[in-house]
Amino acid sequence: MDLLEAELFNDLLANPQRLENFVPKDFNNWIIIDEVQRIPDLLNEVHRLIEKYKYKFILTGSSARKIKRKGPNLLAGRALTYSLHPLTVLELGKDFKLNHSLEFGQLPCVYTEPNPKSYLESYVKTYLEEEVRQEGLTRNLGAFTRFLEAASFSQGSILNISSIARDCAIERKVVENYFTILEDLLIAYRIPVFTKKAKRRLVTHPKFYFFDIGVYRTLRPIGPLDMPETVEGTAVETLLFQELNTINATLNLGYTVYYWRTSNNMEVDFVLYGDKGIRVFEVKRTGKVSN
Repeated sequence: MDLLEAELFNDLLANPQRLENFVPKDFNNWIIIDEVQRIPDLLNEVHRLIEKYKYKFILTGSSARKIKRKGPNLLAGRALTYSLHPLTVLELGKDFKLNHSLEFGQLPCVYTEPNPKSYLESYVKTYLEEEVRQEGLTRNLGAFTRFLEAASFSQGSILNISSIARDCAIERKVVENYFTILEDLLIAYRIPVFTKKAKRRLVTHPKFYFFDIGVYRTLRPIGPLDMPETVEGTAVETLLFQELNTINATLNLGYTVYYWRTSNNMEVDFVLYGDKGIRVFEVKRTGKVSN
């Protein structure tokens, strides 16, 4: 069931209990509901049907924000939560092309669409802007659009929310809320600094990443004064972040992703820390690697 279908959406929005009417009697296969966040009250009905008929559901959605806001019923601990990520190098296999990934990212459609650039531009327009507007998450779409562009300059960098607020001519608390919206929509991450047993003075602000290189590069304007190696270096770093984040989540490795940086700019790009130990990664885009 796709809640983007207007007739189905309006029917279940008016009365979520009608969900039972869409399931054949004695049905014992998976029931899939897409875009479930559009009707948060549907979770109560899903819960009821699980209890009454032992139905099995797969619920998918692009945002948990509205569901969280409606209350604590996230199926009372009966649900397992998984996140879908961009494709990995391993999944792409022989189809993986480094230059293609660094330019367009690794969303599935950029490998199947004849024009990945146009697809990404459409994705940014219809999802990052229209989805936000339709969900009522911000009343000023113009300010949010300016924010998205400003945020793209922070890709792989330590966040300075006050600076972004000045650049966008909006209040700092609004910018903070916009970053929270990006995280709730599962399209961006803030990476905390690693502070375990710190013996040096460390920075305290998180680093920021859009979830996919292609989305980042579509949002990031390029002008004649931009140095290509700056954008390319950020793209390489983002690719490793995507890989680490996806593999950690998919294999349930239990690591938390951090970065490490001292006040005098000594830095490690990624620190994975968890029960399995600690792993550190430094990313360089160069033809010659030195210690």
